[in-house]
Amino acid sequence: MKYRHSIIIPYQDVDATRRLRLYSMENYLLNIAGKVADEMGIGIPALLPMNYTWIITHLNMEMLYLPKHGEEMIVETWIERNAHMLSVRDFRIYTPESDGAEKLIGCAKSVWAVLDLTSREIVNIFDQPIFEGVVDGEVLNMARAPRFRSIQLDNLEDDFAAMQAGEILHEIQYSDVDYNCHCNSCKYLEWMVNAVRAFDNQKPFRLDINYVKELYQGDTMYTRFLKTSNAVQYQQVDENGTTCCNAMISQIENIGC
Repeated sequence: MKYRHSIIIPYQDVDATRRLRLYSMENYLLNIAGKVADEMGIGIPALLPMNYTWIITHLNMEMLYLPKHGEEMIVETWIERNAHMLSVRDFRIYTPESDGAEKLIGCAKSVWAVLDLTSREIVNIFDQPIFEGVVDGEVLNMARAPRFRSIQLDNLEDDFAAMQAGEILHEIQYSDVDYNCHCNSCKYLEWMVNAVRAFDNQKPFRLDINYVKELYQGDTMYTRFLKTSNAVQYQQVDENGTTCCNAMISQIENIGC
């Protein structure tokens, strides 16, 4: 089953170009995923009595452009599969045309897991009755995500194509922590794009982001970035050098979905 939600882009979610911020776009997709899961009876209210919650582990997104303030954006979503401890939820993003048609401006594939709130480990509960009949089954065809490599800022001579590189420190604050008592996933992306401007939001681009490790209030994180002519790679590490998140934002010729 597919679900559709409509959004009018508000002032507070656009940047100085008056287009939707990338991390706000991610937040919309995550909020819609949560609303739909609630409607299906598999949302956080259904999981919390079992001491479980949802977390996102991967997001891959391709957009022709980010919509402007006041424009309507229609998001269609469905569950592609629940298997191997992971749930894959897909999205298509449209804008309405003057003739009543809808223009496809983007798509996304997200991967989710159920987290045990006591052990903070991923669990497989997809065999429980609440998950019966929730999978639509349509596969959203997107190119595979790139393989991420570690960014070594002390050995940049190996990165001949690098135009800009660096590292920025963040301390996880009260306002960064969400309902699941860890740093909100959209904050990782916000710090990335604040570290270095990665893309033209009026042209086709792709985001690939992998969440690896939870962070909590008071933790320290470093955002490393490596910018080339058409992409920026990011690696976020904790104070021990352990990777917390990997991502890449790249300009593309067109969306492939």
